[in-house]
Amino acid sequence: MAELKAQLRSDLTAAMKAKDALRRETLRMLLAAVQTAEVSGTQAHDLTDEDVLKILAKESKKRGESAEIYTENGRGELAAKERAEAQIIDEYLPTPYNDAELADAVDTAIAQVAEALGERPSMRQMGQVMKAANALVQGKADGSRISAAVKARL
Repeated sequence: MAELKAQLRSDLTAAMKAKDALRRETLRMLLAAVQTAEVSGTQAHDLTDEDVLKILAKESKKRGESAEIYTENGRGELAAKERAEAQIIDEYLPTPYNDAELADAVDTAIAQVAEALGERPSMRQMGQVMKAANALVQGKADGSRISAAVKARL
């Protein structure tokens, strides 16, 4: 079992003992999402910590988008709940890269692709640069932020 999944389970137990309803429900939802991912496909499989982090990032992003929609439609109480859930999920995610760190990672990815190609990559090789950048960043930045940084650098 992934260490992060075990951490989620132990935190769920602590939240139940502390009678923290919001944390309890959020952790239950996360564990359900992890279990759904484990049994999806043709054969059940255990997830690695990296897979669990991807699920957590996806769930956090969902909460943020939902909060925006609720705010646009005048449902502040639901938006606040979604933001609170996102904060709880973000506690388990690695610290996201700031713009300078992301720019450094993209520059490194461009250098790697340039070394492999023998020339500086252009927009035609954006896919290769994105692949290298995603490997370097490892979930510490959103794909849209990485894409924007790569486009700015190419």
